[in-house]
Amino acid sequence: MKKLTSYLLILTTVHILYPQDKLQDKILNAKNKVLPALVHVEPVKEVFSSGKRVKVQVTGSGVIFSKDGLVLTNNHVAEKARQVKCTLANRQELPAEVIGLDALTDLAVLRLDLSASSLDTVAYINFGNSDSLQVGEIVLALGSPLGLSRSLSMGVISSIDRYFEDSGNMVSPFNLWIQTDAAINPGNSGGPLVNLNGEVIGINARSIFFGENLGFAIPINTAGLVIERILRDGKVERSWTGIDWQEIKDYRNYVGDKNLEGVLIAYVEQNSPAAKSGLQSGDLVYSVNNERINAVYKEELPRIRKLISEFEVGKKIQIEYIRNGKKEKSTLVTEDRGKFEGSEFECESWGLSVKELTPRIIKNLNLKNAKGVLVSGVRSGSIADEADVFRGNVIQFVDDVEITELDMFKNVYEERLTIPERGIMLKLYFRNAIRFALLKGK
Repeated sequence: MKKLTSYLLILTTVHILYPQDKLQDKILNAKNKVLPALVHVEPVKEVFSSGKRVKVQVTGSGVIFSKDGLVLTNNHVAEKARQVKCTLANRQELPAEVIGLDALTDLAVLRLDLSASSLDTVAYINFGNSDSLQVGEIVLALGSPLGLSRSLSMGVISSIDRYFEDSGNMVSPFNLWIQTDAAINPGNSGGPLVNLNGEVIGINARSIFFGENLGFAIPINTAGLVIERILRDGKVERSWTGIDWQEIKDYRNYVGDKNLEGVLIAYVEQNSPAAKSGLQSGDLVYSVNNERINAVYKEELPRIRKLISEFEVGKKIQIEYIRNGKKEKSTLVTEDRGKFEGSEFECESWGLSVKELTPRIIKNLNLKNAKGVLVSGVRSGSIADEADVFRGNVIQFVDDVEITELDMFKNVYEERLTIPERGIMLKLYFRNAIRFALLKGK
């Protein structure tokens, strides 16, 4: 009964704010502004599966934001794309180029090839201000859910600061998400979330499987900085310190100080700028370059990560913190965060694929350095499979040659396409243990 009363109250409120005819007009006007700038995106991707390189076609959505054909979409739609075909609202197909990706905000920028058409310019849409959003505001989600292009759904904003922990390749260290009950399904990714003024206020990116009315969009103000960096540099460069941060809600209770401010260092990566400066797990940081920082709740962590990431790479920053009740200061020099997703390579004659070691992989596998390559897949029945080489192994040596990085491994592999009678010995690292695997010739 309480739920029904709440629902009726929402309907009554909407009716008071927007009489039925006026609301209908606003929805249609917003749709008419957005639809000409809506793009159905079909990338052909090169991916690696079970040790083999294969091509797959996926579908997603995008929105044109400039008259010369710049398109905003999701990183997970455009990454690894070898070619991209975009279908405009008038059903005209155009090729597009990926001009920049940012995995850490899940955003990407494409450029339509207008020379492939008779068009000099295309319809585009304006961005709104996602910082001014309110819970309960009516929004429209447009895109190609499940491949059904030019689809529209309506709902309200359910939350403006939803926080997600990182999960697999879906990471969002700098994002607080817009939650909406407008229907967002696979294929909607990269499409616009718009207000009733017909302005883009978010980019649809996530939904929760088996959860009803739970869709999530990246705030458009987050996208603004990413677009600026991609158009200027072709990438988004960020500073890295090697610190994992943790909110202080439970720590406040533990020390009995409800007014305590700051943010805890949960983890310091080996050989990182923070480790070199002497910072440790358990330090309570309260100031960065004389700017006070505080994260009582998890939702406050993205702002702190973003603050540090936007310092110039190589810049000295001063950290003020408390350790064992005593105030301390430390100076560190930021480094480039490096690649999120590394390049991959298929070793067809061995029956496996390998990937370069990125900072994320090094951290996840607790590796001491970046030497070696990661086995990303093994083909069933191959000589690598018969030698018990597994996905997740790190190849550190091939015979007596130490592997320092992916390009070096490629050269070593090319020199050993014909396996000698004695075989090829791989030195592997996995779960803090070393083992050897002998690749035998057929």
